[in-house]
Amino acid sequence: MEQFVTDTKQKMAKSVESMKREFAKIRTGKATVSLLDGVRVDAYGTLVPLRQVANISVPEARLLVVQPWDKKMLGPIEKSIQAADLGLNPSNDGHLIRVPIPPLTEERRKELVRFVHKLAEEGRVAVRNVRRDVNEILKERHKSGEISEDDFRRAHDKTVQDLTAEYIKEVDHVLAAKEKELMEV
Repeated sequence: MEQFVTDTKQKMAKSVESMKREFAKIRTGKATVSLLDGVRVDAYGTLVPLRQVANISVPEARLLVVQPWDKKMLGPIEKSIQAADLGLNPSNDGHLIRVPIPPLTEERRKELVRFVHKLAEEGRVAVRNVRRDVNEILKERHKSGEISEDDFRRAHDKTVQDLTAEYIKEVDHVLAAKEKELMEV
């Protein structure tokens, strides 16, 4: 039963982590290296993540600096950032690439808040789907006699439901933090 609880926790935690990764990709008007996580660069004929060909830093709140390890990569990196459709306009000075982060308009902030609410709901649904799958496994084990009626009830009513509530609460907490971050001017 301990392994069962551990597996359930891991599956629910993966759902929440997936949502957090999606949240990290959303531009909030502040510079963060995770903004460029989805950018892939054509490096010598192979598409690789930007972090594998350059160092990314945040010298100030509204500026990202991308410093490639090979100067020949400046052009492809700049093109990749533009092609990523992040609403960013990189500038290349021959040594590094500066990516200024423009402030968000009020309308765009509200639009992003609606989008993160949608992502949070998808996170909640993913957690509930894990609960549903786990409850099905419990029912099968109960029918086959692997677990007793008491263990079935305890796991079904208490353990699985408590874990679901815990992870949905975490989704709501992450959502509230992201919403606050988006609405800051």
